[in-house]
Amino acid sequence: MRLEQTSIEPNRLHLWGAHAALEIRCPLPGVLRLRHIPASLTAGFTHPRLGPKTPFAVVTDEGLPLQARREGNTLHVTAEGVSLELTLDTGAWSFRDAEGRTLARCESVSGESVPNMPLNHHRSRLSLHAPEDEAYLGFGEKVGPLDKRGLRFVFWNTDIQPHHPDTDPLYVSIPFSIGLRQGVAWGFFLDETWRSEVDVAYADPHRVKWESWGPELDAYLIAGPHPAQVVSRYVKLTGKPPLPPLWSLGAQQSRWGYESAEDIRNVVQAYRSRGLPLDVVYLDIDYQDAYKLWEWDPSRYPDPEGLARDMAAEGVRLVPIINPSLKAVPGYALYEEAKELNYLVRADSGDVLVGEVWAKPATFPDFTREEVQHWWGEWHADFLQQGMAGIWNDMNEPACFSLLEASGSVSATGARMNEEVQRTEGKTLPFAARHGTRRHVEVHNIFGMGMVKAGYEGFRRLVPERRPFLLTRAGFAGIQRYASVWTGDNSSHWEHMELSIPMLLGLGLSGVGFTGSDIPGFIGRPTPEMFTRWTQLGVFYPLMRNHAAKPMPFQEPWRFGEKHLALAKAALERRYRLLPTLYSLMHEASQSGLPILRALLMLDPADPQAVRAYDQFLFGPDVLVAPITKPGQTKRMAYLPKGEWLEWPNLETPGAIVPGGQYVIAEGPLDTVPLWLRAGGAVALTRSAPHTTTANWEHLEWHIHAGEGVNATLYEDAGDGYGDYRLTTLTGGFDRGRLVLERKVQGSLPLARQTETLRIYGLKGVRSITGALELRGVVNGVLEVPMSANWDRLVVTS
Repeated sequence: MRLEQTSIEPNRLHLWGAHAALEIRCPLPGVLRLRHIPASLTAGFTHPRLGPKTPFAVVTDEGLPLQARREGNTLHVTAEGVSLELTLDTGAWSFRDAEGRTLARCESVSGESVPNMPLNHHRSRLSLHAPEDEAYLGFGEKVGPLDKRGLRFVFWNTDIQPHHPDTDPLYVSIPFSIGLRQGVAWGFFLDETWRSEVDVAYADPHRVKWESWGPELDAYLIAGPHPAQVVSRYVKLTGKPPLPPLWSLGAQQSRWGYESAEDIRNVVQAYRSRGLPLDVVYLDIDYQDAYKLWEWDPSRYPDPEGLARDMAAEGVRLVPIINPSLKAVPGYALYEEAKELNYLVRADSGDVLVGEVWAKPATFPDFTREEVQHWWGEWHADFLQQGMAGIWNDMNEPACFSLLEASGSVSATGARMNEEVQRTEGKTLPFAARHGTRRHVEVHNIFGMGMVKAGYEGFRRLVPERRPFLLTRAGFAGIQRYASVWTGDNSSHWEHMELSIPMLLGLGLSGVGFTGSDIPGFIGRPTPEMFTRWTQLGVFYPLMRNHAAKPMPFQEPWRFGEKHLALAKAALERRYRLLPTLYSLMHEASQSGLPILRALLMLDPADPQAVRAYDQFLFGPDVLVAPITKPGQTKRMAYLPKGEWLEWPNLETPGAIVPGGQYVIAEGPLDTVPLWLRAGGAVALTRSAPHTTTANWEHLEWHIHAGEGVNATLYEDAGDGYGDYRLTTLTGGFDRGRLVLERKVQGSLPLARQTETLRIYGLKGVRSITGALELRGVVNGVLEVPMSANWDRLVVTS
């Protein structure tokens, strides 16, 4: 990629040669955008100018000042917090942070564009040097350990069932990664919706190779140095997640096979009669009238509004499934309207493309176009008026079981190229399908995101007083702006339970924090032990959903015997006790982009053992969770990062304080989840309840492991809507033999409680307490301190 000419502007550098072009911008502090077009002359008509590009993932168009100077064959570029050194005759570059550390080195950029029918053939490639000691994290929804070095991935949203521990690609494509070496992190985001691949030092152990099937490589380079800074900058670039409604964090129940409204009523009654907490029940495709979207089967669901009203009286919300395939039958209003408005995906010939999903024949709205998104959003109105609380978007890769009509245009020889225009990858639409002016191979990966965006924005217009809740199977970079993501059609295997941990951690490192996996597997026959262990793990999933497929056995909590029902009930109650902390972490994610489930390396990125620990995680900054994920085990090895850690199994009885930087053997009998609370950490708990009501907690307990630098926050509001809030910050630590804690509040939400309790661990004794409602001593390692709810300072002298 040879570059000979330069045009230097205050916030843009344009470089080009006889065949290639490059644009450099600084959209955010610590971020550079390099838009490479390695075959610019043959890829388009405007060489050397770069044509406009519609953003799907990136939300900022800001251009910060750049400074550039040319020294012979080298261009030196500096911007806020970063710099770049570019070799003009090859297009190679080195990316450095503000301290001058080389974060990444591109060794080559190449590509070709060849005219072809029905699609022009593009390939664009970029090769990065891969230092031997660098780990590579993120990549969105991918299998494998946290460090993806030595693996190869394809970014092409795929409906795959069943998937296995080595299956790739899956449902969500996020071409973003974090490099981590000697504690210093940096990010690479390839903003290309085309089918793409990455070889993570697999074919060549010294190279990371990215390839796009498009004519460009639009790359964002993100400085750290901490992984949390990289994630936050990436999320600022691609959009922060909204705060979801509180009820979406409660227990959720789903099954493909709840065939009638009576089934839904019976499931909820079964939960309530056994004292099991529950907030959500999903309605799978069984409710639809002959697989027609937005239409109820009148015999099985004769009164959806009445059903929603009755379930709301039980504290349960209904979330129906919506797939992106319109049944192509005369008289069906949605299909007739979409056809009349020219909103449907077309075949290469220009005819409406027809396939088969659940509906046969099926057509597909073109969700890549804004006018189609707005139209689709308005179709949510009836369901929202009927009392549906959210929408579950499935099959939106998009899935297509078979093509019924996808004819091709005529070639120069007069032959119709039907075979070529039906070429595809996986159960989806053909590469040559038309989405307005684009082809499917370019926009496949953002089809599902367009659908979810349409639903989210429709929610905001139709019921502006409510926070939208959407769950999606497919997505692209930036999907966190609109929806929660689950990991698709997993199986009831112990390996899948363990695999869910690095998958969710990888999604979190890729900006998607509101995630979950189906408990205890969508396909298969879980054992009672597996059900219990997976439910215990699911307590810490941001999205906690029990979901099964027909004709698999029913797997509601009471299906596994009284012993395991009791264990499941204890786990669900633990989830509801944890809601103040989970809700506060969701609020933090909406501000910073940091995920709820965090890899141990987020605490100590320089610790190689923390990078390798993929079967345990941090819940927020302070709680370490090491679940049992293998059959028959009652002990496990766990790694504790730096600091001191209080054994705190099940968030209940405190145990020993253990120094970090070592492996320990944790006790995990069937009724126990091994947990630890970090020194300086604080967790807010409440009482369990049958369902959520408000996030203005009437009962609150702070559990604090006394140490240096106590720092915690609690976010409270009504649990939905956009009204008043209260953000409580707890700070302090040891000061000359005293534990000093201070509480500060922002916001105008009135307190719903008169008192709250502090349970402080790690104190050997107490001589005096100032600021408490009454004086108490340490009992069994715990100092319990009753406080006024509006306290501002506590001093404990030991």
